[in-house]
Amino acid sequence: MKLTTFLISLVLMISPVKAQETQEPTSAESWLKQLSHSLKTLNFGTSFVVVKNNHAEPYHWFHGISEQGDELEILSLLNGPRRDVLRKGDVVSYIEPELPPYSVKTSQITGPIPNVLSNDLAALQAHYNFVSVGKSRVLGRGAQVIRIVPKDNSKYAYWLWLDQHTSLLLKLAVITRKGQQLEQVQFTHLDITEQPAESLIQLNSTELPDVVDIPEGYQQQKLAWKVEWLPQGFERINANRHRIVSTKEPVEFQLFSDGLAEVSIYVTPSKEQQRATDYVMDGATVALSQVVKGLEVSVVGKVPTQTAKRIADSVRLVSGAAP
Repeated sequence: MKLTTFLISLVLMISPVKAQETQEPTSAESWLKQLSHSLKTLNFGTSFVVVKNNHAEPYHWFHGISEQGDELEILSLLNGPRRDVLRKGDVVSYIEPELPPYSVKTSQITGPIPNVLSNDLAALQAHYNFVSVGKSRVLGRGAQVIRIVPKDNSKYAYWLWLDQHTSLLLKLAVITRKGQQLEQVQFTHLDITEQPAESLIQLNSTELPDVVDIPEGYQQQKLAWKVEWLPQGFERINANRHRIVSTKEPVEFQLFSDGLAEVSIYVTPSKEQQRATDYVMDGATVALSQVVKGLEVSVVGKVPTQTAKRIADSVRLVSGAAP
């Protein structure tokens, strides 16, 4: 009798937990909302590869929550010279072979996974449709397939495969309007744990490089040119003058984003008066360059070639000024 009572009590204790674990979102919007929540609140360690141009780049990615409630992240590129991105709360540090280690004030790391996935994706709905298209299987796990589809032809679609139990990302693909896959992020392992990984615990007690002091107004400088056409939803994030690391040549730069895709535009004087447009593709990223009337314009971003070309053609000098 006592054993029966114990078993009944155990079932009553377990049943609500099981119901919570198996409950699934009911729409594409709710799946994406749960993805954002999971990316910000769960302790996990993953490996993934970015596949593009028949080439694979492997990464490790760790995320966790410290005892103080701060988010901790480590993103490491595993091939070639070591490149690590470290985050403690609102400070992100970059460890790169070409530069001394440095930190910046931000709550988002830069990497192959779009930052918007861990934020409020509702901001994208003015220019993208969210579509739930059924179930699949990735990494031995049941997955829900969600498509983020642009409302016009100026952008790419993003297909997401989300774990049915946690809504964490298992796979991501960048797709053209005609259904051609340009780039894929394929997860090869995923561990979800009660506590942060040991590497994150060590990060939490490590002193990061000094934060770079960015002068007020540096990222919103007034430049000698403007862009007269951008895809709907794109807004300026940054505008500055700097020198190209490899050549030390001065360049004027603007960064635009619609929250999901980003486009960088570089403008510099050219010794040539005219040069035909040329471009190269790196997976979903186009790098397009042209010279018109002694002005070299380069557009880099995850947008179709025709979109990059239209952006480049719309660059105009302000009141005849030269950069």
